[in-house]
Amino acid sequence: MRFAANLGFLWTDRTLHDAIHAAAGAGFDAVECHMPYDEDPLAVRAALDQVGLPMLGLNTDHSGPEVGLGAIPGREVEARDDVDRAVEYAVAIGCATVHVMAGRSCRVVGSEATYRANLAYAAERAVEHDLTVLVEPITTNAFAGYHLQTVGQAVETIDALRADGVPDVVRVILDFFHVADMGDDVLDAAGRLGDRLGHVQIAAYPDRGEPDAGDLDFGALIPAISAGYDGYFAAEYRPRGDLEAGLTWLSPWLAGRAA
Repeated sequence: MRFAANLGFLWTDRTLHDAIHAAAGAGFDAVECHMPYDEDPLAVRAALDQVGLPMLGLNTDHSGPEVGLGAIPGREVEARDDVDRAVEYAVAIGCATVHVMAGRSCRVVGSEATYRANLAYAAERAVEHDLTVLVEPITTNAFAGYHLQTVGQAVETIDALRADGVPDVVRVILDFFHVADMGDDVLDAAGRLGDRLGHVQIAAYPDRGEPDAGDLDFGALIPAISAGYDGYFAAEYRPRGDLEAGLTWLSPWLAGRAA
């Protein structure tokens, strides 16, 4: 089992360069980020090379009130510009995935068709560079009106893309917190995703703190999901207190791997 640090949540008080180094020093196997576009990609690539960590993924721009434009009717040109920018940046830093943020469509008429068309565009761009496109169901308690809310909706979208002959490079992020907050069972959701599962993010539920407490049994869930998933488990949580002090959750996993 391999663990990644989400630098959109961890070491946010540091530059991306310093956060990458901090993650390496803490024992993480990889990093991921949200919107690194203000950072020089050559400098980011250099920092990754210095510590020997891969950058797993980044998001399309979601700085506006819509929280992404992937499923917003009438904003297709901007949405595809965001995809282009993300793909180009990912290629520059050696990142393997781009998460296309769907946005707060409130699932109005035409929003799912818009989403599928924009994902098809993203898939075509991705295959040019051997990238994977990711989508993520996000709880409505995080972003009210967000287009993609459940694993079931994600399955429906990907199956429709496959049926339309879209390059099969679109996969789903299984985020323990978001799935649990929408009332779904995490392990059951992973099983329903099957080969559509592309990435996993972990945090406690319900407080979204370190993955060592709360309602989710990480000691059972992580090994069970690992049986059918060989990717990373990305720590996307809000530290309950001091970040470094809270990293004790990671130590048993690293020790068990070394045993």
